Amino acid sequence: MTMSAHTPVLLKEAITALNIKPGGTYLDVTYGRGGHSYAIAEHLCPDGMLIAMDRDPHAVRHAREYPPSGPRFEIIQAPFSELYRVQQSLPPGCLADGILADLGVSSPQLEDAERGFAFDREGPLDMRMDPTRGPSAREWIADAEQAELKWAIKIYGEEKYAARIARAIVEKRETSPIVNTRDLAELVAGNVPERESGRNPATRTFQAIRMHVNGELGQLRALLPQAVQCLKGAGRLVIIGFHSLEDRIVKRFMRDEARGDPFPSDLPVTAGELKPRLRIIGKPIRPSEQELQSNRRARSAIMRVAERTEAAYA
Repeated sequence: MTMSAHTPVLLKEAITALNIKPGGTYLDVTYGRGGHSYAIAEHLCPDGMLIAMDRDPHAVRHAREYPPSGPRFEIIQAPFSELYRVQQSLPPGCLADGILADLGVSSPQLEDAERGFAFDREGPLDMRMDPTRGPSAREWIADAEQAELKWAIKIYGEEKYAARIARAIVEKRETSPIVNTRDLAELVAGNVPERESGRNPATRTFQAIRMHVNGELGQLRALLPQAVQCLKGAGRLVIIGFHSLEDRIVKRFMRDEARGDPFPSDLPVTAGELKPRLRIIGKPIRPSEQELQSNRRARSAIMRVAERTEAAYA
């Protein structure tokens, strides 16, 4: 087994939250470079099963070259929005004892200039997690209406200068195409008059474009109900998010699933009759001060945990 230099966020906390059974079946739907998968595998015996997913072919290649040792292991190239299809390809009745999703972009993706995710490395403006599917960031920026650019940068990036940035992009592309990360980063920086301490002015815009190009929130909305469907009773769902919009989706989904069927409030229905599918486990977990000092990527992370109820199968 060869570990990468990638440092998984909230690693110990995630492993604890999964409540791993040595002979259980676990799905890591965001393999990345295997940080969480390796840790899960260390808690499984040869009878255990670990299924990993990732839509990034680079991640899949890494998993095949350096598979976790111990349990039965399989890596599948697919977006996690296709979780149910992947689960259906497993032996009949093979439900998961735990499912983990570590959202957002991985460190290896940011560090590879050719992937086009990073504003501090010059490379082609791509940003696709699966470079074989869909339009690249360069292609989207070249064709998108100014209003669409503004909306994405404002909503996904939470950037208050979204209108100025969108207008600048449109004006720039009328004279020459924006084809690399350095050009876009410099253009954005020239239209963000205020500077946040410790943050590059292009951070929010790059985040927004990445989220749009990869359809990240839509992927998350598709994943959550499928994850519940693929869990055994008492199986754990662990989601690590890095964006307020991601966390809001996860929070509301878990809350609604923990409430159960939406009966009218004036009906005399017991908690058991509501048949909630999830039970929320503990409070949201954030990185410790020690982790924040050693891993800057962890600064916005938040983890939520829920457990599939046995009542849901009644």
